[in-house]
Amino acid sequence: MDLLIETSGTVRCVFGEQIDLGQLGQLSIRRGSHVEPTPDGQWTADLAPVQGPLLGPFPTRTAALKAEVSWLQEHWLLPSR
Repeated sequence: MDLLIETSGTVRCVFGEQIDLGQLGQLSIRRGSHVEPTPDGQWTADLAPVQGPLLGPFPTRTAALKAEVSWLQEHWLLPSR
């Protein structure tokens, strides 16, 4: 799990259960995307909650989740400028 610790003390990450994040302080968890099925049985990852794109369609939910995490790590989990 990658943790971005900003100079303000705020920590950002793509949520996982590898460590107890509550040990870092008060948590504020929010959704980074919506992974949903399409009418034709494929899957998309809508990253609008973090001002990102709509990814997909993907043939499986697993593929959409993998693309979601990859995009968040590459584009959202960056130091503030």
